[in-house]
Amino acid sequence: MSKVASLLAVFAHPDDEAFSSGGTLAHYAALGARVVVACATRGEAGQIKDPALQGVSDLGKVREEELARACAALGLEPPVFLGFHDSGRNERLRKDDPLTTINVDLWEIERRIKEVIASVKPQVMITFDPHGGYLHPDHLVIHRAATAAFFSSGYLEGAPERLFYTVWPIEVVAQMQALRPNLAAGLEPQMVGVSESTLAVRMAIADQAEKKRAAIRAHSSQTADQNMSDLPPEAQAFMERMFSYETFALGGVRGPVLRWPLKHLFDGLDVQWR
Repeated sequence: MSKVASLLAVFAHPDDEAFSSGGTLAHYAALGARVVVACATRGEAGQIKDPALQGVSDLGKVREEELARACAALGLEPPVFLGFHDSGRNERLRKDDPLTTINVDLWEIERRIKEVIASVKPQVMITFDPHGGYLHPDHLVIHRAATAAFFSSGYLEGAPERLFYTVWPIEVVAQMQALRPNLAAGLEPQMVGVSESTLAVRMAIADQAEKKRAAIRAHSSQTADQNMSDLPPEAQAFMERMFSYETFALGGVRGPVLRWPLKHLFDGLDVQWR
């Protein structure tokens, strides 16, 4: 008997969900799927881009509320927080905090993700690719922990049947470097991007673009300084294309994949929509 479609997205910080897969999450929520975002940290080590928040005493609380608003904008359930701390990166790397994801035992993060899997019972999971998008330390840890949780959760009732990674095609990374250098500084397109043959799903999300934009705006502490109208026309056109589709690679399966590429994340799975 088919079950109601359910999707679990596991990320590191508030805003990871909006940029990487916001349109896809909104698409499935609109179809009637249960869609849950599990966030490892509250993003308390992030940079503050909103001048109105300079000097805020609890950035983690601000970003927790932003993620709740972003999930609401996408039509999702309230987010689940795993309870770990933001590691920061580069000069902000928090090496001495025992609760940052880079310091916590990886088994503990995997165990917490499996608790969420047991509760949500998703047929599909989404998380970071092996490069963590752009090599952020927390992204790399959550990639490893979420992938491990997918593979070790097979004994659970309602274990996920597919694991997908959020990815960028090589040419997108190259274009990003040319048109928005600040978004891809120092990245090698052939290293962090993937070939077209690696893409399992290209999701058309133009009809959910406004929800994705609303979710990004909800993360104002991180995005307040981003104004597309200030970009050159070619860069604006590129960013518009980025709001028309999202791409995924296949990280793991339990069962056959009937075609390649897949039409969508649930393609071939026996699910029903509310």
